[in-house]
Amino acid sequence: MTTKILALTDALGNLVRFVLLPGQRFDTVGVAPLIDSVWFGGLIADKGFDSNTIIADLNERGAKILISQHSRRTFPLPLDKELYKWRHLSRRHKFTLNLNKP
Repeated sequence: MTTKILALTDALGNLVRFVLLPGQRFDTVGVAPLIDSVWFGGLIADKGFDSNTIIADLNERGAKILISQHSRRTFPLPLDKELYKWRHLSRRHKFTLNLNKP
């Protein structure tokens, strides 16, 4: 049995909040509790978070959407590739969590 860690970080990669999920669940299931009652100007995420539900929530919030999209998306959203490169800050945080596992 595995566990997934979904982490919300600030623009500098500092942990804001995290959610634990069973390893067999889709990542998108943990997004709602992760971003509930948190204000942010944009979300940078990978293809695992390319969901119409998540995108609709971000649009309602007025947040900038920087999600790498699946090729099957009929109408791709614009993606600021230069800004998307900053995703590495949140990935570093995930790597740090993995290093600290017992």
